[in-house]
Amino acid sequence: MATKQSSAEKRHLQDEKRRVRNKKVKSSVRTAAKKVVVAAHAKDKAQAEAQLKDMISQIDTAARKGIIKKNAAARKKSRMQRLVNLIGA
Repeated sequence: MATKQSSAEKRHLQDEKRRVRNKKVKSSVRTAAKKVVVAAHAKDKAQAEAQLKDMISQIDTAARKGIIKKNAAARKKSRMQRLVNLIGA
């Protein structure tokens, strides 16, 4: 932990809260992405599209809050969309 200054202690507590919150959001994005992949490999287009919509919503929220970068969000959405589009082909 930081030194015994009260401002440093407060900053440390705020950083820890933010770290836990960001970790939770990133984990939920990864879980949503995994659900899309599982549905795509099962060739279930309806399920994959529903999961993709949920994942895109979570990624957009994370990008808007600055938890993941804008281009990283776009890359993840693009790759998952391409995976879902291959089911119909």
